[in-house]
Amino acid sequence: MKPPLLDTFLRLIANTGPISIAHYMAESNAHYYASRDPFGVTGDFITAPEISQMFGELIGLWMADIWTRAGRDERVHYVELGPGRGTLARDALRAAGRYGLNPRPHFVETSTALKALQLERHPDAVWHDDLSTLPTDGPILLVANEFLDALPVRQLVRTAHGWRERMVGIHQGRLAAVAGTAPMEAAVPASLATAPEGAIIETSPASAAVVNEVAGRLARQGGAALFIDYGHAEPRLGSSLQAVRAHRKVDVFSSPGEADLTAHVDFSALAPIARARGAHSLGTVEQGRWLKALGIDARARALCAHAPDQAAAIAAAHERLTGEGQMGALFKVMGIAGPDWPDGAGFEGMSRS
Repeated sequence: MKPPLLDTFLRLIANTGPISIAHYMAESNAHYYASRDPFGVTGDFITAPEISQMFGELIGLWMADIWTRAGRDERVHYVELGPGRGTLARDALRAAGRYGLNPRPHFVETSTALKALQLERHPDAVWHDDLSTLPTDGPILLVANEFLDALPVRQLVRTAHGWRERMVGIHQGRLAAVAGTAPMEAAVPASLATAPEGAIIETSPASAAVVNEVAGRLARQGGAALFIDYGHAEPRLGSSLQAVRAHRKVDVFSSPGEADLTAHVDFSALAPIARARGAHSLGTVEQGRWLKALGIDARARALCAHAPDQAAAIAAAHERLTGEGQMGALFKVMGIAGPDWPDGAGFEGMSRS
């Protein structure tokens, strides 16, 4: 029996022709997140907050530090995009509260299943379907961990006939990537126009729109934001679209709506957007480097001293979050801030603009 969404896509494409990668990814993930809790050992993947409390705690301390140096505005709001089970917010707000930062959390979340889990941990939270209804009466401290990677991407492919949009069509009765028919040269940057046949350009207009909105708010209201995700800090060619189910990579087109579809975040395209809206880019650094600068090594030692029977698990979590061969290098942290806000910890040595 075909998954329901797969059958829907097959009928749609058979009747109307190929659809864009962005359309396919958006519909698939909307169905996927609306119907389940995908996190943890029994789910499809594990995010950094679920690996160790250290991750959320250090984010909370980062926010408390920059808020303190900015003048401790009591109207500040904590905002999280895609808060999962609410684990990160729980750990971050607990740590921030030790330094007098106790904002009411605002969650941007569309999944009914995940809202129910978040409500258990944050009964005082305010939920939003998108960024448009976030408060405007004070600075915001925003975090988006593994949020941008799930937003739709657009792909262009260089064919023998020129640049075309990469679409989802039907080949031998199965969904497959195909090249569209409309010329797309006008959408290709001049520097990539002569890329070899088969080259793929991947962009995310949806991610750009989110950063544009957040940066505009920071410019108007003040505050700071952290975007944490796997991706790259320099432009590159190629498709990064992948599907994960039960902690294993699966075929992107085999079970839409039943697997998590993600793509690497191009941070190099996002920082200029933030600057164009009047916010300051604090820089983009590897997650491992950023966490070490914030003191994760000392925090891990303290946890081991407090719970020596958990020392091996704490060490494993530390390595997974910071190791070069784990999340430490693949994941990046991008910081942006309001024009009058100070630099954030962990971005030392980065040029602020």
